[in-house]
Amino acid sequence: MKGTFITFEGIEGSGKSTQIALLAEFVAASGTPVTVTREPGGTRIGDKIRGILLDPEHGALDPTAELLLYGASRAQHLKEIILPALRAGRLVLCDRFSDATLAYQGYGRGLDRETIRVLDGIVTAGLRPDRTILLDLDAGKGLARAKGRNALSGLEAEARFENEETAFHERVRQGYLALAQEEPRRFRLVNASLAPEQVQEAVRAAVADALSSG
Repeated sequence: MKGTFITFEGIEGSGKSTQIALLAEFVAASGTPVTVTREPGGTRIGDKIRGILLDPEHGALDPTAELLLYGASRAQHLKEIILPALRAGRLVLCDRFSDATLAYQGYGRGLDRETIRVLDGIVTAGLRPDRTILLDLDAGKGLARAKGRNALSGLEAEARFENEETAFHERVRQGYLALAQEEPRRFRLVNASLAPEQVQEAVRAAVADALSSG
């Protein structure tokens, strides 16, 4: 792979899409070719799976079925978007990747984390991000932000996870923090409660070495 793969993780309302857009604009201005993408989704097939996963009407979706749907979306995403972009030497900025599955389905839902790792290893063939930015935020504050955003943007049709109790999101947050502790060289923790401009400043500092070595 010639490109650089940077992922953004965090609970609902942590500001990932905002920070990715700001970083993409910044690096593109310097002439770096950038691919911005997201999970679940990123492809035509993946977006159909996204609709199933995020629709509040699918509250009864079994956790194992949920896990497998995320894997299916990721497999298609890798084949169509991520791997071709990396082979072309592009910078890939991705909103969620494998760590989200461990945080949400492992720590949040309580599925066996080793099983998740094995399944994800099959899906990704071992591909790991060069850098992962974890936008950390209090679970209650993040949930309030996300619900406000959905109401303003008409995204209630993608609010299945926002409808989970705060305790679920706190488990997800603690899962993310545990993952960051496991891989301190890959993860960079950023305080997402700051103003967006301050968060972006921290994000740029957190990816500088990954970009220079990419």
